[in-house]
Amino acid sequence: MSGTDKDLQCRELIAKAVCGKGHKFSTTTHTIIPSQTPSTILGCWIINTNFQAEKVGDAVEVSGTYDVNLWFSFANNTQTEVKRETVKFSVLVPLTFFDKNCRGDLEIVARAVEQPKCVKAELSAGGTITVRVESEFAVEIIGETKVCVVVCNNCDDKDFHMIGDYEENSDEFDDFDSATMLDELD
Repeated sequence: MSGTDKDLQCRELIAKAVCGKGHKFSTTTHTIIPSQTPSTILGCWIINTNFQAEKVGDAVEVSGTYDVNLWFSFANNTQTEVKRETVKFSVLVPLTFFDKNCRGDLEIVARAVEQPKCVKAELSAGGTITVRVESEFAVEIIGETKVCVVVCNNCDDKDFHMIGDYEENSDEFDDFDSATMLDELD
């Protein structure tokens, strides 16, 4: 194989690549109005998170819903109830980088690095309960981009060799006894 520069040429390839990404930690507060005036909060958890993402300007908006399940006591702590409420959320995730040379249909991928979870629930005025929810989302934008690669015109398979001393007809491993090796491991 000749190694001169005239044997090399550049070729543009179109490939799918990550053209942008970002992540954001967020805190959201919701006010829940139970059917009874609560005495004590016994627990709160977030389940059934669903979300989608779309590019909005120089950011990605992650929006969706989750269920807030709030367990509380009422009637001077003599009875309990679980209040379930589906709430909407929206988080604007700024892009830490975005390649404006991306083309074609952009694919927006979002994942919850930290699923929404209740970090605090407290009694508020008027018999309501304030719930603080934390979450973290990471986003990627995937699109088509051009990549320039060097192509060798005179490449021939016979010019390539494995690195190292191994050859196909080598008898280097003919005396290998796997039973002895297993006995030594025990």
